[in-house]
This record gives sequence, structure tokens and C-alpha cells, in this order.
Amino acid sequence: MGRRLLVMGNPAAGGAGEEQRQAVLDALGGEADVVVRVTEQPGDVGRALDEHADRVPVVLGGDGSLHTLVAELQARDELAARPVGLIPMGTGNDMARALGLPLDPREAAMVVLHGRERPMDLLVDDQGGIVVNAVHVGVGALASEQAAPLKPWLRRAAYAVGALLAGVRTKGWRLRVRVDGETVADGRRRVLMVGVGNGTSIGGGTPLTPAARPDDGLADVVVSFAVSPLARLTFGVLLRLGRQRTHADVVTFRARSITVDGEPIPANADGELCPARPSHAWTVHPSAWRVIAPE
Repeated sequence: MGRRLLVMGNPAAGGAGEEQRQAVLDALGGEADVVVRVTEQPGDVGRALDEHADRVPVVLGGDGSLHTLVAELQARDELAARPVGLIPMGTGNDMARALGLPLDPREAAMVVLHGRERPMDLLVDDQGGIVVNAVHVGVGALASEQAAPLKPWLRRAAYAVGALLAGVRTKGWRLRVRVDGETVADGRRRVLMVGVGNGTSIGGGTPLTPAARPDDGLADVVVSFAVSPLARLTFGVLLRLGRQRTHADVVTFRARSITVDGEPIPANADGELCPARPSHAWTVHPSAWRVIAPE
């Protein structure tokens, strides 16, 4: 039989139903030696990796689940030794989009079975945390913060409400931004958002850094100074279209290191909200991990 797989996921999370999940497991089991583990609690991923050290870990989930697995492998110093499979069954699946993975889970299972190992870059922050797909600070992270208490009632619509509230309330932050040691924002102008992309999109397809490549040794960076009400509205529209770099108040860069400091500001890394703090920094680690990608 083909690859020896350790398939992990939380059936209670994401947007896929049990029927779809079972179809994926049947497809994988038809051509590979498969062990399935449910990972509901924080320590479940580590225990599964311990029990099946000779198997390729495969995520049934989205960017957050992939983030958890890669972070665990990094903490165990196993990133170089163990390639990772991804079957997109989350709500956003932005890393899958950047990789060109099929968004249909059964088709993605075929990639896990027959694809190639592709080296991938990793963003590592100044506190040892990782970013697989993208991180952004400012208005988008604030929108996630505003949306969080609304999710039990509004579900996916909560982010739209959160974005509206954040867009109305924020006046931006006074920040200093440096890319590869060069100052691109000195704190005198307010900043609406700083986005750093290893992948191309956030939030289920919003093209934050549409030209980014996750394996070129560089992160794509977008800095928006669009803080007036009209400028914020225009920026939001252009961002949805992937044309934000045409905005007069937006600058873009490609860099290996990015530092943001100044007023405390929240961040959103791979869809997970990080509390506001006065300093954030990320460094690109080229070819730090491997994913099974389409041929």
C-alpha cells in the first residue's frame, strides 16, 4: 500500500459534515495505510504524533488546524523530518488556495495520496510563534475581535458585522514599520493595517497579498495609511478586489523581516486573534517545512 498516514481533525469544527469526512477517509483508506485520530483538545495533536512517529500527519481542517500541526512539529524539532498533508475542510482554507489544492476535500485527498513534497517558507515571530499563511495587524484584526462575541448568534455573518464596527470606530494607529531594516512608516502618519503574507489571501479568499508565493524566501507586505472615512471605504473595496496597491495611501514591499511597533495593536495570525501589544516582529524562515502539493 502507499503512504502511511496519520489523519487528524476535529469533526465538530470547520464547515464539513460527517458524510463528507467519511468520504475523504474512505478515499484515503483505499490507497494508503491510514490511522485516524480525533484532535479536540490542545494536547491531542502531540499525543497522536508521539504514538505514530513513522506516519505522515494529515490535517482535515483549515488554516487554524494546519497552524496547530506545524507549530507542534516545530516545537518538537520535527519540521524537517515530517512532511504534512492538508485536506481543506475549514471555513476559509486560504493556505489551500495559495497552494493550488482542490477545495473539494475528496479531490484534495487524491493530492495527499499522489502529490509531491513541496518546501514551504514559515514566518516566525519574535516570541517564537509561527505563521503559516498570513498575519495582519490593525483594522482586520480589530474586526475579528469585534466579531468574536457575535459568532454564536451570527455565525459567518459575524465577521461582516465586526468589520463594519471596526471600520466605523477605528482612526488607525501610530506605528513604526520596518521592512528588512528600512523604515517605511515612522509613526507620524496613522496606519490602518499592516498585512504580511506568505500565502495570498485571508478570510476565505480576500486577496491580501495576491502576488505572494509561499516558497520564494520572502513575505509580501502591505501597509495601508487609508484612515479617513472615504479612504477606508475605498481601501476595503480595493482589498476585496485584490487591487489595494493602486490606492494612493497603500505601499507594498517584499521582505525577509518585518517589525511593527508603537501603539498597542491586535494581530490576526492564520485566523487566530492575538491580543493587542505594542510590538510585533516576523522573520521568514525559507524552506522550513514541507507540504504534499499537486504535481
